[in-house]
Amino acid sequence: MAYSVGLVSLGCAKNQVDGEMMMAALQKAGYEIRDDAALADAAIVNTCGFIDAAKKESIEEILELARLKAEGKIRAIVVTGCMAERYREEILKELPEVDAVAGIGADGDIAAVIEKALGGVKVESFPEKTLLPLSGERRLSTPGYFAYLKIAEGCDNRCAYCAIPFIRGPYRSRTEEDLLSEARDLVRGGAKELILIAQDTTRYGWDLYGELRLPKLLRELCKIGGLSWIRVLYCYPDYITDELLTTIAQEEKIVNYMDLPLQHCSERLLKAMRRTGSRAALTALIRRMREKIPGLVLRTTLITGFPGETEEDFTELAEFVREIRFERLGCFTYSQEEGTAAAEMPGQIDEDVKSRRMERIMEDQMNIMQEWGEKQVGKTYRVLVEGFDRCAGCWFGRSYADSPDIDGKIFFTAKGARPKTGSFADVKITECVDCDLTGEIILEEERK
Repeated sequence: MAYSVGLVSLGCAKNQVDGEMMMAALQKAGYEIRDDAALADAAIVNTCGFIDAAKKESIEEILELARLKAEGKIRAIVVTGCMAERYREEILKELPEVDAVAGIGADGDIAAVIEKALGGVKVESFPEKTLLPLSGERRLSTPGYFAYLKIAEGCDNRCAYCAIPFIRGPYRSRTEEDLLSEARDLVRGGAKELILIAQDTTRYGWDLYGELRLPKLLRELCKIGGLSWIRVLYCYPDYITDELLTTIAQEEKIVNYMDLPLQHCSERLLKAMRRTGSRAALTALIRRMREKIPGLVLRTTLITGFPGETEEDFTELAEFVREIRFERLGCFTYSQEEGTAAAEMPGQIDEDVKSRRMERIMEDQMNIMQEWGEKQVGKTYRVLVEGFDRCAGCWFGRSYADSPDIDGKIFFTAKGARPKTGSFADVKITECVDCDLTGEIILEEERK
């Protein structure tokens, strides 16, 4: 009887895609795949090691699986992903219950790693990180109607707070032909929405073609029949070109949604972060984006408590948030990551101060989102139906304004109709409750 393997994937969607490729490779090697890692012979924890909270989550998951291993319910624990790459020695030393630690360059050899771990061999496998497969078969962990398309790996930006470049290696774009082939396969498999991801999507193609090729890639993706939505995440502001904005505005399949992680607006702090820009420059960029793309929904992420952030810097950031009125926003406290330039900077800030500033930003943002939501009442949205909430007694789904897992949903009634999960429905918005839109489906006969 074949051994079974289950995966716990933590962190970002990029890590999730890596996990999907590992599971496809294991299935091809003859392993039985279990959706619940706690019920498998071998449990893989595909870790995130980006910030302290992510590392704690990874460790907690490993310890829970260690408890199950001690009870004889699983045979082997395998740790992969960013935390494995970054803390290879510490994991085996501090977590002796772990049977194998494999860096990202070993993802392509995951079947051999699992075989050794199940055979009682302690495994440490850390090939060159650039050996991480950029493409290959995937066993999707998303619902069939949407999938992530990872267009590049690694990062060259070297932001002072970020460990990703030395965890994941240099920026490596996939070829346009490879991406289009995978995209067609995903659509043939039922995907109606493709979400483009990378550490920096807007840099796509520079290393391969000597030019920014995201606009061209997007135009080619739009030619795929059966594909309804294309969404772009992780857009570095330095590479937002007029060509890109025009492409998004002109192509109907590309949703008017952009994820633009800015981190801060203070010119002094951005310089310390090894990023470019200023409040004035970012404001001008966002104004240009909104002018070129009517109805643009803009998401950003911000950091509070970066070393040296003064009350004046924070006040400027809070004013910026209230002025720009991002439709979507996440705010995180600065995490002091060893090995990064920022970790050694003077002016490290107390955790309570970081948290207070973060809470202030999010309180303002919730008010902004509620006000934005109230302005949507009476409008009709095309909604990708995701399921039925039995407790609330209504259906739910996402509009173009909502990315999976990070944004909200639209909840709606269907007047006796039973929308199919993965189908599209027109929903008229009737209310905004705690930043979530609610509405009612518009039936075909009502449109006549």
